[in-house]
Amino acid sequence: MEVRIKILYTSICHTDLSAWKGENDAQQVYPRILGHEAVGIVESVGEGVFDMKEGDQVVPIFNGECEECIYCKSEKTNLCEKFRVNPFKSVMINDGKTRFSTRDGKPIYHFLNTSTFSEFTVLDSACVVKIDSKAPLKKMTLLSCGVSTGVGAAWNTANVKSGSVVAIFGLGSVGLAVAEGARSRGASRIIGVDINPSKFIKGQAMGVTDFINPKDLDKPVHEEIRKMTGGGVDYSFECAGNLDVLREAFLSTHDGWGLTVILGIHPTPKMMPFHPMELFDGRRIVGSVFGDFKGKTQLPHFADECDRGVVNLDGFITHELPFSKINEAFNLLMEGESLRCLLQL
Repeated sequence: MEVRIKILYTSICHTDLSAWKGENDAQQVYPRILGHEAVGIVESVGEGVFDMKEGDQVVPIFNGECEECIYCKSEKTNLCEKFRVNPFKSVMINDGKTRFSTRDGKPIYHFLNTSTFSEFTVLDSACVVKIDSKAPLKKMTLLSCGVSTGVGAAWNTANVKSGSVVAIFGLGSVGLAVAEGARSRGASRIIGVDINPSKFIKGQAMGVTDFINPKDLDKPVHEEIRKMTGGGVDYSFECAGNLDVLREAFLSTHDGWGLTVILGIHPTPKMMPFHPMELFDGRRIVGSVFGDFKGKTQLPHFADECDRGVVNLDGFITHELPFSKINEAFNLLMEGESLRCLLQL
């Protein structure tokens, strides 16, 4: 039930960055191979794998789908009993061992079910999605994480309605993917919040209509958004992984029906900044994993929609480099100069 893949393209997400910097205790198991956004070709399959074969074009997914457990069979969740995203998991399920090792046989550990910063990688078949051979290869890398997470949060988690008003806190790849998803659903107004003013230029191409830089305000962001919108937005999306930002996102929604979707990764053990009674004003808050897409059953259709232009993927790939320059790609992400730097192996 395992698949070996030859990686063709991979890219760097902030989750890779935080693991590399050691910001999350749950991810500090080393040595390990990072990376979880990629596209590749099946090199070989193990016993019991029947839905793909050598030569198939595939996308790895960190949030797997076995298609057999009670979770996978439920329409209420996209989590899998055994193969859901798990930052603690660093070995294969079959035998509790790794498929990577040093030359002297010492184990090198896995990362987020995928480990794509490698010429070859081995995954559980539940974490591999076959896509149409005619799909644009480079762009499919984006579906492993960032774009699927953001667009799916707008489509599946929030179910953004036409004519609604949206606020997005953090205009990285995930936040801009939310904007693209909200735009494609007909949102009438999309407010982007970020401390980097250059993000608005990029955001405009993806549907962002208004931009707020918190550094330019002399009052809380939520007060400005409520003033702009006559009471608050219908949906807010927190994509920064910051508790103070999360509270502003929550308070920026309209009382009575506002919904806040958490997408940012929060590495610290601090609790959410809410009093339970604040939820009695009708505002709701929910987390979203992989945009609530079921990877193996729904991602191929999403790939087709992207290929048809329902979602524009072109703007997300801002740089392309050979894999040997991965450190340069990390620096571009840290400095806020790139959305996705595509690395070719």
